[in-house]
Amino acid sequence: MEVANLGLQLLNFSMALLGWVGPVACTAILQWQISSCVGNSIITAQAMYKGLWMNYIMQTMGLMSCEIYDLVLTLPAAMQAPQALMMASLVLGFLTMCVATMGMECMCCGESDKVKNARIVDMVGVIFIMAGMSLFLLSLLAGQGLLWPS
Repeated sequence: MEVANLGLQLLNFSMALLGWVGPVACTAILQWQISSCVGNSIITAQAMYKGLWMNYIMQTMGLMSCEIYDLVLTLPAAMQAPQALMMASLVLGFLTMCVATMGMECMCCGESDKVKNARIVDMVGVIFIMAGMSLFLLSLLAGQGLLWPS
């Protein structure tokens, strides 16, 4: 095993891990859609935030009203699709990183067969592409304004 090859594998794995942390943070964030409404005066202004898991309204007086989505199946399809795509991407990314550790040359899982490791790495790449495509599809939907139609 070459030291340069090992370094590249560890660098690629760390980049994949950082690439997986991004969708985790995006899934948890509450500001997927932000809008505001100003009444007769600035005192009655409201900021409305829509996320994947809840909506909330923040008023300038400091009051906040939250609505948590209790049942996923009662939500419209425009809300179910982003939730499903984000969760699919997160699960695929996590499973892929688990499998990727077995395909790395520095890990000794079972036999140290280069052909099997190459097949595992190829499979990991394909699954990472599938996870990325689900996020890409979600960004296309959001860019076209198909999420949360007004």
